[in-house]
Amino acid sequence: MTRQLRVFFYVQHLLGIGHLARASRICSALAVDGFDVTVVTGGTPVPGFPTSELKHVALPPVVAGDKGFSGLADETGKPVDDDFRERRRDMLLDAFRTCDPDVVIFEAFPFGRRQMRFELMPLLDLIEASSRRPLVATSLRDILQERNKPGRAEEMLELVQAHFDLVLVHGDPAFARLEETFPYAREIADKVAYTGLVAGSAPALPLERFDVVVSAGGGAVGKELIGAGLEAAKLLPPELSWCLVTGPNLPQVDYDAFESAAPGNVKLFRFRRDFASLLSGARLSVSQAGYNTVCDIIRAGCASLLIPFTAGGETEQSTRAARLEKLGLAGVLPEHDVSPARLARDVETQLARAKPAMPPLDLEGAAQTAAILRAWLLKAPVRPSRSA
Repeated sequence: MTRQLRVFFYVQHLLGIGHLARASRICSALAVDGFDVTVVTGGTPVPGFPTSELKHVALPPVVAGDKGFSGLADETGKPVDDDFRERRRDMLLDAFRTCDPDVVIFEAFPFGRRQMRFELMPLLDLIEASSRRPLVATSLRDILQERNKPGRAEEMLELVQAHFDLVLVHGDPAFARLEETFPYAREIADKVAYTGLVAGSAPALPLERFDVVVSAGGGAVGKELIGAGLEAAKLLPPELSWCLVTGPNLPQVDYDAFESAAPGNVKLFRFRRDFASLLSGARLSVSQAGYNTVCDIIRAGCASLLIPFTAGGETEQSTRAARLEKLGLAGVLPEHDVSPARLARDVETQLARAKPAMPPLDLEGAAQTAAILRAWLLKAPVRPSRSA
């Protein structure tokens, strides 16, 4: 009997939960395809991620030191020290040895997560020294963050050329291509495979229907959006029904304050497992422009008002939102312009528009990632380890 191929998938979420949610979708699809999957996470726990059918190694959690991703802190907000880093590194290396994988997937790295080099570079060295070297892939969203610091793009290129066999771009090239946000894409073109967007499955019929669904992703940076949504609801006709999804990371004191201030036409939730279903029954979604939320919006065919996250010089969400606006699929409200009055006005404008016709974008990226990996494993030559 042929043994299952083993996948070792590393994902580190630092602020929101988008990276973890996308990785979980991919890993679940790999498991359905017959891979034996071990997921290594390094952020604060999020209920339901990764799913229960996956093996899970939880490293001591770290979070971003601030919205600009400056520094690393532990769960209590204390900056991490060398002892903490060494403990995480050793746990990660031990987990790799235990798994003995056929495939190692780095979520974002080396195109992101540079803060984690203290453990990822030793892992790459261990992989290269392995007697049976696994296939090494990076898992990327379709639009990368712009890099302004000299030498960063060159550093990414060097790492990919030295250590990575496959660059999995989770997007539809008809919407966004890697070379549009990474200047050296041509140099690694032979390693790049587009998977399609990693969207969830088609949603079930909604159990509840709302006119407006306002969501804040993980909730770590969504307080202002939820607050503006709550006040905007008070400025518009009370016949409009609102659903506010704060995200699991919104501090309890803020959640309690919003709940007590909510009028009768507003329902507040931390998390909705049927979020995609809610969107399919909503007239309008109001959200940031994160990858996973936009995938859910496109899958549901819902009208949307996007408020891109831009703190710390972030550009990825603004780029995605601008493309969707150009296609007539979304309205865009700049983060610095958000106020209850402006939000109420833009919600009213979007509700008055016809429902957008969604383009035929490829949304099957999770399942196609599994197919691409299987095909690659069949054709890929064995690369010798450095110790060979």
